[in-house]
Amino acid sequence: MLRKLSGGLYAYPKETAFGPAPATDRDVVSAFLKGDRFLLASPNAYNSLGVGTTQLYDKTVVYNDKRHGEFQLGSRKFAFRVKPRFPKSLTSEFLLVDLVNNLDQLAEAKDEVLKRVMVRAETLDGQRLRRAVREYGNERTKKIFERALTARVSPHAA
Repeated sequence: MLRKLSGGLYAYPKETAFGPAPATDRDVVSAFLKGDRFLLASPNAYNSLGVGTTQLYDKTVVYNDKRHGEFQLGSRKFAFRVKPRFPKSLTSEFLLVDLVNNLDQLAEAKDEVLKRVMVRAETLDGQRLRRAVREYGNERTKKIFERALTARVSPHAA
């Protein structure tokens, strides 16, 4: 039996021993965008960085190049954000840059989180972090990371 998720978007749930299984977020978003060029992310993923974020959020962010806005698809909330560039999968470097891009939207104490971000940045691959900042960071984020990244110049360069 078809289930309506949103206007013009339907799912045919698979039947399991526990009842109908919902479609995966990836399948729902792929059908909604009519394509596979997107990245599913969540502010909850910031918690894995160890920078003091602990809040849990009830929406999934979808970086894509087609749609922008908040959409309820089935029982899930999605925040679609149009971005010219985003990686194919989540990396620690991208998450750190994304966290700083979205710092104002976090519930935690921003100054404390930012201090921990700078400490965490020192543990990541410098070249990959520079690339993530350059490709995915907004102007404020680039300035914040600029200080941390210039302090990491190779000791052989002196």
